[in-house]
Amino acid sequence: MGSLYRYIKNKSKRINKAVCLCLVAALFVGGGFMGINSFKAEQRSLDATDGEGRTVSLDILTSGNAAIESESGVKQNQGGEGVETAPAAGAMTIDAKSAVLMDAASGKVLFAQNENEQLPPASVTKVMTMLLVLEAVDSGKISLDDTVTISERAASMGGSQMYMEVGEQHTLEEIMKGVAMVSANDGCVAAAEYLCGSVEIFVENMNKRAAELGMQNTNFVNTNGLPAANHYSSAYDIALMSRELMKHIDGHTWFTTWQDKIMVGLPGKQTEFGLTNTNKLIKQYPGAIGLKTGYTSDAGYCLSGAATRDNTTLIAVVMGCKTTDIRLKEISKLLDYGFANYDTAIVAEKDQVMGEILLEKGSPEKINAVAAEKQAILVGKGEAGSVTSSAVIWDTVELPLAAGDQVGELSIFKGEEEIAKVPLVAEKSADKVGIIEIYRRMLLKLVK
Repeated sequence: MGSLYRYIKNKSKRINKAVCLCLVAALFVGGGFMGINSFKAEQRSLDATDGEGRTVSLDILTSGNAAIESESGVKQNQGGEGVETAPAAGAMTIDAKSAVLMDAASGKVLFAQNENEQLPPASVTKVMTMLLVLEAVDSGKISLDDTVTISERAASMGGSQMYMEVGEQHTLEEIMKGVAMVSANDGCVAAAEYLCGSVEIFVENMNKRAAELGMQNTNFVNTNGLPAANHYSSAYDIALMSRELMKHIDGHTWFTTWQDKIMVGLPGKQTEFGLTNTNKLIKQYPGAIGLKTGYTSDAGYCLSGAATRDNTTLIAVVMGCKTTDIRLKEISKLLDYGFANYDTAIVAEKDQVMGEILLEKGSPEKINAVAAEKQAILVGKGEAGSVTSSAVIWDTVELPLAAGDQVGELSIFKGEEEIAKVPLVAEKSADKVGIIEIYRRMLLKLVK
């Protein structure tokens, strides 16, 4: 009986093992068992860059055509720039030769279509012209109240203009208002000559600044975008310089003013000249704040547009649209997509106090640790509440201490994951005190 029992038991084990092997084979060969389709996991790596240009390495586990991304959602586009896309973006196409949608705070690309293609930018070129002028104003080199005299070269410009005459004088602000609102080609030349002495030197500076901003598919030949050989840019590059331009508050009024007027002409012959903004986006799209239109028969209809809702500011660029209506429709589609899928969590404003530094041997004895820059984190819609931060102030710092020197770090978290670490800096300077002052402080503490 014992031998029979062992025989039946062993036979049962072999049968069970065979059944299990059959089930496993059915799972891998037939597919679809228990609702599971064929699965082939594959580990891949790619390099991308974040919005600040830093290279990051991403490990992606793929299953068929699906991809499990890192939580940041970064993918790689044509130019290797960081692209963060919501699920619906893959199905969206834009009726333009190229297009891009960028988060203004971080520089992250949220949608891209032929974004690195070199195309004629028409008057969107003037974004760089305005940027150089406003940077010079902010540095104190020139003032918007300065008087600019119109040269023969400036007065001879064709296309869109303010119809200024040789010898006519205007404030720099009037000229820049004309550039921003009516796309004044004569104003571009006048501003360039005033800032650099010649258009040629100004154009050299345009290309130099473009290189500094990482605009790898741009070459400027003139200040205004009139048709010229070898004058080109890309949707991504235009978004980069537009993002930089938006940092200059002085220009915001020009970008968003629909109508205005100035006096043009030589003394005694002046007439009123009406300014009507060429950018219909500021009148038709809620929250629109600019920026610049462009058109030539070669370039088609182009636009760098921007809009703000709540804490989120987006930059959208379209190039090579067939009509002005298509241009407005497509850029609105890009902005709608961005605002529907993303939120921005404000972690800290620029110069916001995040802690206090105690300086036993410094004067003053206490200074504030502040955020060096505004910290705004782009997240998926409805996820802003998951972003938190933690400030760490260093125990010791070297004296003397200059305002702006790093004195700590601010760690930023999404849920429990640390997604960024940024510097905290000294709000003001501190000097090192002498030995007598140190002893005096020690005595005061003993008395207390």
